[in-house]
Amino acid sequence: MLSAVETPPNRGSDTHARVPLRPAVQALPPYVPGARPTPGEQLWKLSSNENPYGPLPSVIDAITRAATETNRYPDMYATELVEALASFVGVAPEQVVVGNGSVAVLAHLLSAVVDPGRDEVVFPWRSFEAYPIAVAVAGGRAVTVPLAEGGRLDLPAMAAAVTDRTSVVLVCTPNNPTGPVVHADELDALLAAVPSDVMVVIDEAYLEFVRDADAPDALALLARHENVVLLRTLSKAYGLAGLRVGYALAAPHLAAGIRAVSTPFGVSHVAQAAALASLAPAAQAELMQRVDALVAERTRVLDALVAQGWDLPASQANFVWLPLGERTTRCAAEARAAGVLVRPFAGDGLRVSIGETEANDAFLEVARGWIA
Repeated sequence: MLSAVETPPNRGSDTHARVPLRPAVQALPPYVPGARPTPGEQLWKLSSNENPYGPLPSVIDAITRAATETNRYPDMYATELVEALASFVGVAPEQVVVGNGSVAVLAHLLSAVVDPGRDEVVFPWRSFEAYPIAVAVAGGRAVTVPLAEGGRLDLPAMAAAVTDRTSVVLVCTPNNPTGPVVHADELDALLAAVPSDVMVVIDEAYLEFVRDADAPDALALLARHENVVLLRTLSKAYGLAGLRVGYALAAPHLAAGIRAVSTPFGVSHVAQAAALASLAPAAQAELMQRVDALVAERTRVLDALVAQGWDLPASQANFVWLPLGERTTRCAAEARAAGVLVRPFAGDGLRVSIGETEANDAFLEVARGWIA
């Protein structure tokens, strides 16, 4: 036993020694957020897939009332919000788990099922930038599957990548950052090929913007397959990106496991109040009108780009994708110089959010110069 004045062997002699980080943490790729204007800059921000509309007056009222109670902890289990979401989507409350944005819920579900150092997680690439980070933090090994032509997920190749070490398959639809959705028959084939003890996460962050008639009914798949988990958010269509409310829909035993590893009090009282106000029938109707307007604007932007000569993926999200390859970083800088912030993925392409009409027009004018 060491006395109070002794130090462990070979420890403490180097006064410049540093606490080591886990190798997986040291190797993490950085999450790169969409660019923001610097103070004083007047720029259109089309870099973060944000809803350009501000909160509804009824939601602002709910936020204001909730702000007066921020000296109290929020409901740890977000009971009222869970019940409201369950009623809204048509599942039992024990199938709903909420978190601090869908990224946090993703991290929790990986923590619940990934055996560190052993398990593999299959996902498409390029896809949502948080996937490789979340997988590495959970201790899993990332197995990436290249996209098919047109920025679409290659679900047969993803099914073929599943091994006896696979614990999770991530399906992003519409795919971020390219935009296409998977189709119902493709997803049916994937679920038929994947073992029932492998979790299949259908990430539907942009669900409300989908108008493709061949898109799957994920809720029906959830009812038929106990290994399916749906991941959704109120950041995009509902305009609550600054408050962070995401949720998962899963079989009760999976939901219980995800809930068990979730951050206590992860969704603030203000965020819960705003989400509840947004799910009210009157608010829901107005919010979906806004979504319809953004979908119409997406169509206008895509049609204008095609008229300029672009060959683009068929986006079903609130953004468009320009596969610029090695020109990506330079074009992003040119867009900024012209007053528009876009999201570059170096070496691959630009993702451009659908924003205000004036912002979209400014982007279209810049894009016209890139096609020449």
